[in-house]
Amino acid sequence: MTIDIDQLTEAEPIDLNHRIVERVRFLDQMGAHVEMLEFKIGNRVSFQPPGQGQLEGVLTRYNKKTVTVITATGQRWNVSPTLLSKVNPAKDTSTAGSNVVPLKKR
Repeated sequence: MTIDIDQLTEAEPIDLNHRIVERVRFLDQMGAHVEMLEFKIGNRVSFQPPGQGQLEGVLTRYNKKTVTVITATGQRWNVSPTLLSKVNPAKDTSTAGSNVVPLKKR
């Protein structure tokens, strides 16, 4: 499909531009959404901010284009899902040192 933009009135290319920008934004949000679906709230993830070492934390929230990750030190980061990696849970399933209290059997 070709459009002869030389034949458009002044308002038509402005409208076309707005529609193109909205479509690009929509496609960008859809891509971020698809990437977010690889992760679930509560997943342990890692990422590396520019100029810093690798950080690990827990995914706590989905945003429009990013997810919120809270690190062990309490820092809150909004991170693009493309920068995240899943962290495999430790093989030791002990609850020592955590705030998880095992249920007692009756």
